[in-house]
Amino acid sequence: MTAPKVVDEEIPGARRREQRGWYWYDWADSAFQTTVLTVFLGPYLTSIATTAAGGENGFVSFLGLDLRPKAYFTAMVTISVLLQIVVMPIVGALADHTGRKKQIMGAFVYVGAAATLGFFLVSGDRYLLGGVLFLIANVTFGSARVVYESFLPQICGAEERDAISSRGWGFGYLGGGLLLALNLVVYLSGAVEESLAVRISLASAGLWWGAFAIIPMLRLHNRAVAHVEHTAARAIAGSVRQLGRTLGELRRYPRTLLFLVAYLIYNDGVQTVIGFSATYADQELGLGQTHQIGAILMVQFIAVGGALGLGRLAMRIGTKRTVLASLVVWTVVVGVAYFLQKGSAVQFYAIAFAIAIVMGGTQALSRSLYSLVIPSGREAEYFSLYEISDKGSAFLGSLVLTLALQLTDSYRAAIVSLVVFFIIGFVLLTLVNLPRAIREAGNEVPAHI
Repeated sequence: MTAPKVVDEEIPGARRREQRGWYWYDWADSAFQTTVLTVFLGPYLTSIATTAAGGENGFVSFLGLDLRPKAYFTAMVTISVLLQIVVMPIVGALADHTGRKKQIMGAFVYVGAAATLGFFLVSGDRYLLGGVLFLIANVTFGSARVVYESFLPQICGAEERDAISSRGWGFGYLGGGLLLALNLVVYLSGAVEESLAVRISLASAGLWWGAFAIIPMLRLHNRAVAHVEHTAARAIAGSVRQLGRTLGELRRYPRTLLFLVAYLIYNDGVQTVIGFSATYADQELGLGQTHQIGAILMVQFIAVGGALGLGRLAMRIGTKRTVLASLVVWTVVVGVAYFLQKGSAVQFYAIAFAIAIVMGGTQALSRSLYSLVIPSGREAEYFSLYEISDKGSAFLGSLVLTLALQLTDSYRAAIVSLVVFFIIGFVLLTLVNLPRAIREAGNEVPAHI
């Protein structure tokens, strides 16, 4: 096995070119997040399962489980997240241990994109095909993102990391929103039958993901590592051993661990609010699909400016203070959502606007902060732990929602229960001594932290 190609870090133009290539991956994979996860797949796969079950009161079978059609998609999400928790740390360790990040990322990207293209074949009663394709697509989506995130500390210095991360998030919202808008034109125009329009939209996300990922695949570069294994089996075995050492060594970085726990808690709240908003609008506020889709599109495009704006604010008041301020806004938004009047589209859009302002910035700045508190050369391993609570992977939030609905039978009680994630996350993040955590990880402390 040849050593990975090394980029010349002393050439500013080469680094800028690599940064611009890195932005394009967020543009590419955000199509999966918006078109597949947020809008089309859940309702469509539920309808396919309902057809296979012979009606809403029937059952479908998956891995020995008898599931109601309405529970089929959520069950697939849960299984895929559990698989991600197992697979992503191994992928991260393999990427760091071999130094072949670009090749590993590319493999997951194109398996995921191919599985997403395969949704075009899901029709009639093919719920099993849809479920299996989703498991493959979501696990590879998360795995590719682990490696993608790990490039951030390598393509920019500490002082510019907030700006680079924010631009990536903003570019991603723009790309995901653009494809979603095009798909909604097809879906709402009535030019094609509804089922076909959904399948075209789902497949387009795979095509978009794979096509635009070519740009980062051409521009990102591997970094040399101390030891490169010469066989795949030894590389995987060495990576698993390294992962075990990394998990054990987390005790040496208690402040990094505290930041990670804080992030996993408050970002689970963020992801759950994003995923639950459409259901809340439908079931509690009685707002139709037009308002739901309009709000989703508005959030996608407003979030571009929000991510860039919070990035600039971080340079003025500090990154940690900016994230803490955004968590206060999240807490207020969730609390206000409890009091929204039924049928009030104006109030729902106002809440969606507030979410859009802080959503991208919260995630982008958290990513840049985390990249500073992890040791160099181990980025993918540590980002595999970070990605446990990211796009499409809110495990604790979904559990809290389920318990709240089970105990109260109230969507309003369910939405306000998410306040606890932002409050606990705020307190834990306040306790993190970031400059010390950064120094302990062996990194330079930016002036604006």
